[in-house]
Amino acid sequence: QVQLVESGGGLVEPGGSLRLSCAASGTRTGAYFMGWYRQAPGKQRELVAVITNRGSTTYVDSVKGRFTISRDSVKKTVYLQMNSLKLEDTAVYFCNYKPGDFWGQGTQVTVSS
Repeated sequence: QVQLVESGGGLVEPGGSLRLSCAASGTRTGAYFMGWYRQAPGKQRELVAVITNRGSTTYVDSVKGRFTISRDSVKKTVYLQMNSLKLEDTAVYFCNYKPGDFWGQGTQVTVSS
């Protein structure tokens, strides 16, 4: 059973930065996708960024150039560096692992002045 533990959320002013972490346990060797999704109040959950075991990355257009996803394979941890945060980035951010479609508990990111 894969378990994901997120950390790093919080309150930040517009233009600020935060780094989210997602530590995985119970994973097996082989191909995987680890990603960050977010869900704002009243909106559907959306993919923010994903990284594969080979290091390939994909971003939603709204965060390109501002967010960076990376991984530490030894620590089995995925990071999301978020810069130039905007009000519309406010959401609960969830870590996801595939295969198996496992989710973390979510961490709140609030961008507010």
